[in-house]
Amino acid sequence: MIRSLYSGALGMKNHQIRMDVISNNIANVNTTGFKSSRANFEEVLVQTLRSPSGPSDDGGLGSINPSQVGTGVGLASIDMDMGQGAMQSTGRSLDLAIEGNGFFQVTDGTNTFYTRNGVFYIDTEGYLVDGNGYRLSDGEGGGDNPGEVIQLVDDEETVVGTINIAADGTITAFDTDGVDLDVYQKIGLYSFVNQEGLARAGHNYYQQTEASGEAKSIDAVGTTSKINSKYLEMSNVDLTDEFVNMITTQRGYQANGRAITTSDQMLLELLDIKR
Repeated sequence: MIRSLYSGALGMKNHQIRMDVISNNIANVNTTGFKSSRANFEEVLVQTLRSPSGPSDDGGLGSINPSQVGTGVGLASIDMDMGQGAMQSTGRSLDLAIEGNGFFQVTDGTNTFYTRNGVFYIDTEGYLVDGNGYRLSDGEGGGDNPGEVIQLVDDEETVVGTINIAADGTITAFDTDGVDLDVYQKIGLYSFVNQEGLARAGHNYYQQTEASGEAKSIDAVGTTSKINSKYLEMSNVDLTDEFVNMITTQRGYQANGRAITTSDQMLLELLDIKR
């Protein structure tokens, strides 16, 4: 009897975690470059009430199957869906969307992060930076070695007038007088053996882990993986799936609550026997 109470409690706790994941997905339905997550369940400890046995030697008895009862549900994993998000046209040259695999590499000077959020700006020192001021890197890094940060101009007097970014990351920039700035660096993209193993670091950033493997610079940018200027990759959250998952999660939560209520009523009946 007590077993069913704890099984119901575990079910409610883990369905709450699943609802938290779903709610976070829905909240980020319009977040640039966001990747949705999914909570997966697994059966926890199983208690064996009767062990299995084979047929008797004299042939009089057949085999006996095991009798086992579970003790509830546990959280197996929370996985990320790294599927491609839809492209949204912005008309802005420094809005960049990755088509295919890969991540932009940015750095705060100490730590290295990876992101699919392609909203970049030119700061007062001529560096390409994101909305948090983290500088964008080229494709010369890999592993524990970050790439070189991209700087378009190295003096405060030169002002970038126009800029174009090709699908392979090549940067073509001119100042306000029409002089070619001759940018030698290219925007790099980085891939991982297991990109689902990356750790979320907030602000649309991911960090390399032992599970993801080391970052590797993508050499053939512009072929299998492309950088689309004047576009942004939107969130890959599918609201239809999320609302269906929300309904099933809510019903699962309610059903586990009902199991607790019913177990409580059965315990009450047991106590009433003494009366």
